[in-house]
Amino acid sequence: CHAFALPPTGFKQHTTTMADDSECTAVKLKSKQEEIFEVDKEVACRSITVRNMVEDTGLDAPVPLPMVDSKILIKVIEYCKYHHRAEAEALPEDDKNVWDKDFVKVDDETLFNLILAANYLDIKALLDLTCKTVADEIKGKTPEEIRIRFNIKNDFTPEEEEEVKRENAWCEER
Repeated sequence: CHAFALPPTGFKQHTTTMADDSECTAVKLKSKQEEIFEVDKEVACRSITVRNMVEDTGLDAPVPLPMVDSKILIKVIEYCKYHHRAEAEALPEDDKNVWDKDFVKVDDETLFNLILAANYLDIKALLDLTCKTVADEIKGKTPEEIRIRFNIKNDFTPEEEEEVKRENAWCEER
């Protein structure tokens, strides 16, 4: 229904534009930085959290999303808009899968922030997609390779690490 447009730098209000003449209700979403994003209600309500807040408080006041950074909210809106349109146009699963795979080609910080936002906003499909992306990165790697890939410090002593390996030996038997 709407196309998301970013204003010139310095503006605090982000708006969407109508793709047709049909009347759509907009929801204002307020990011952690208190930037306002105006989004079609059907798109915004793909988030269960937003849907519940709109049902409870109406559309007059912006929906506060203090846990979601503006940069990440822009990505979440992009995801919701695409999947709303894909659903409305009955796009083939293959097309959606290709788009999803491209969507998650982001740096680690963005990916992990998308996971947190999808969880907070209760957008199951986005949470599944982002978690699967991390799981695919981990699959088949040793603990040491995972630590290197995600820059995780090993804070186990050699004795503790051996104990964990013994306790979880059943995992390796498959």
